[in-house]
Amino acid sequence: MTLASRRRFTLLLTLSLALLAGFASTPVAIQQVAAKDSKKPDVVRGATEVMVPMRDGVKLATNVFKPKGEGPWPVIVTRTPYSKDGQFSALWPRYTAAGYVFVIQDTRGKFRSEGDYRPFETDRVDGFDTIEWVSQQDWCNGNVGMSGASAMGITSLAAACEKPPALKAAYVIVAPECFWNEAIFIGGCFKEADTVNWLKNQDALDQVPERRAAIENTEEEHRMDLIYHRSRISIPIYHVGGWYDIFSVGTQGNFAYLQNQGAEGARGKQKLKMGPFGHGNLKGLSYKDGGSLLGALKDEIRWFDYHLKGEDNGIMSEPPVQYYQMAGAQKKAFSDKNSWQTAANWPLEATPKTYYLTNPHGLVTEKPTAAGSATTYAYDPAKPVPTIGGANLSLDIGPLDQREVGEREDYLRIQTAPLAEDLKIAGPVYVDLYCSTDAPDTDFMVKLVDVYPDGYEALLLDAPVRTRYREGREAGQVKMMEPGKPTQIRVNLGGTANTFEAGHRIAVHITSSNAPRFEVNPNTGEAPGSNKLPPKVAHNTIHHDADHPTALVLPVVE
Repeated sequence: MTLASRRRFTLLLTLSLALLAGFASTPVAIQQVAAKDSKKPDVVRGATEVMVPMRDGVKLATNVFKPKGEGPWPVIVTRTPYSKDGQFSALWPRYTAAGYVFVIQDTRGKFRSEGDYRPFETDRVDGFDTIEWVSQQDWCNGNVGMSGASAMGITSLAAACEKPPALKAAYVIVAPECFWNEAIFIGGCFKEADTVNWLKNQDALDQVPERRAAIENTEEEHRMDLIYHRSRISIPIYHVGGWYDIFSVGTQGNFAYLQNQGAEGARGKQKLKMGPFGHGNLKGLSYKDGGSLLGALKDEIRWFDYHLKGEDNGIMSEPPVQYYQMAGAQKKAFSDKNSWQTAANWPLEATPKTYYLTNPHGLVTEKPTAAGSATTYAYDPAKPVPTIGGANLSLDIGPLDQREVGEREDYLRIQTAPLAEDLKIAGPVYVDLYCSTDAPDTDFMVKLVDVYPDGYEALLLDAPVRTRYREGREAGQVKMMEPGKPTQIRVNLGGTANTFEAGHRIAVHITSSNAPRFEVNPNTGEAPGSNKLPPKVAHNTIHHDADHPTALVLPVVE
């Protein structure tokens, strides 16, 4: 190969890796591929297109790329709603050069495939049928892997739940365990910006009202979501995720379940890599030696070489978990405490450390002893708190400075004194919130923030809870609030790994809106998606006394 050819291939490979990870110059770059779905693109040059029949007769458009030489070969499959002939078709030289057939397919109802498009509803059976078809081709040696990021990771996991015999391994990047509770809702709150924008770019904007109203449709959720079917997964999976990714919770959860409780063939054979990544480029801060997913992709071909070719390359003897321990991340002054770590399992063994809210706005390790201490604010749906960073898809992503929210009476900042020494955490974080309201239903939004010595308020984690769903969404669990009654609600913020350095402060921010990231709660208690009554101002109270000790609980590690 000439120097010019090598350079062209290197450029193509780098582009392909970036596209696989789902990253481009803007967070919604992937989704833009699907915006012109009404036009069927031409089959990409170099591909052989086959219309693969599913069990119900619908045919799915599928591109096949073969290596040079004589087969049969192992096969890597990607199933995508973003066009098999679009930017992801550039992946094929990566796989064929490594000795794999690459198969990429338009999912049902997308681009050149037949059928109606209903995101992810048929991907378990369609994935099974596709793998079965692949395994029967004369160019397949019977060993099949699946790979993909985001939507392609979801389709990979969905197929694995159906246990196609030829599927031997998967490499899954930034994918959820519970689509309902990560992609559409969090804590019972509709993900307004991401859900609407994603469906719009999928030419499925007409499905928004249905999705918005589906919060209590648990029968449909149980039918669709991986978390209710993953007990059948019986293959090794390499899970890659990011601390600021929209599916961070699911990436960690899928690994933890399959590694420790999974079926034979899956249990004890998983890998996890968590880095300082988002579902797109981070804003605000960046992290030294680990700020993108490209580094994680170096293990993909090794993973498949081991499981599909039987090469003893040592990948399974390496620690199951790699994670990035974040620390100070100023743009021009990275802390040397930012580092990649390894572990035998996830979550790590940690010591819970509790910080209690005090009045006025303190965060201390001593449990409150006084009675009646509380803070009340008025939440007006007409004046929501703006979204500033976080685990987003279509909005700015990552540890943005929460000072941009401004000083508001409906935005509580509770923080420690400057730390005398470092505090290192790794694992799930939660807040036990004692709250009350004069509305039948309202929202509470909770953030974990690392406050730098210069005042920068770096958002680490945040999550909402819609109070009617505080006990769950099954029949009999949905309950309105009793006006004025203090109620304990656990707000699970998700997992992270961060060192709060000496001189920094640990902060909890509490409010009742985060728009446009989440749908604004009108405080009326109406049925989801109704909004026929005029919104009302809610007077929401955070209690922090001896009988109602609102507290942040952190997983402290040595």
